[in-house]
Amino acid sequence: MGPEEFLRWIVTQDRRHELVDGEPVMMAGANRRHDRIASTALRLVGNQLEGRDCQPFTSDIALLIPAGNIRYPDLGVDCGPFDDHAMTASEPRLVVEILSPTTRSFDLNDKLEEYKTVESLDFILLVDPDVPQARLYRLTADRGWASERLGGLDAVAAMPELGLRLRLADLYAGLEFRSRPTPVEDRKTGSKFSI
Repeated sequence: MGPEEFLRWIVTQDRRHELVDGEPVMMAGANRRHDRIASTALRLVGNQLEGRDCQPFTSDIALLIPAGNIRYPDLGVDCGPFDDHAMTASEPRLVVEILSPTTRSFDLNDKLEEYKTVESLDFILLVDPDVPQARLYRLTADRGWASERLGGLDAVAAMPELGLRLRLADLYAGLEFRSRPTPVEDRKTGSKFSI
């Protein structure tokens, strides 16, 4: 199935799919935490882009991968012409993926590499839903990609070219974090275990 055929087919489906190597693949569902981060990010980005040419888009808008796949990032920013009837982003400059337990490895590897091939993209933001951390990929002047690890609630994903600053504290507003297990050593046996 090619991209055009897929986009005609997808509107007839009840479940969400992506196009991967010519085949429709059903997408995993999201939990409330994932959805809350996505909706908060949409509000934050939308507020900062108010009155500008670039506009946010949701996971209902497709991203065309040059090799023929079609992906649906959790959020993006499109700076191209707006068409009421388009199902794809025309000039995506930013995509945001909130990592999911079921697709985390794929998102961090294969999907990331696919996103890097999209000519208009300048930024890719991968957000960990369980720990206050993210990784921001930025296109460099020599058309390579540099990445920056953002850790802790005070960290900021700064994208001045788009007029965006996303504080992790704002992205995770209202969410609690589970503490990670602390390794403890048993003094008698010397073995370590987590509490």
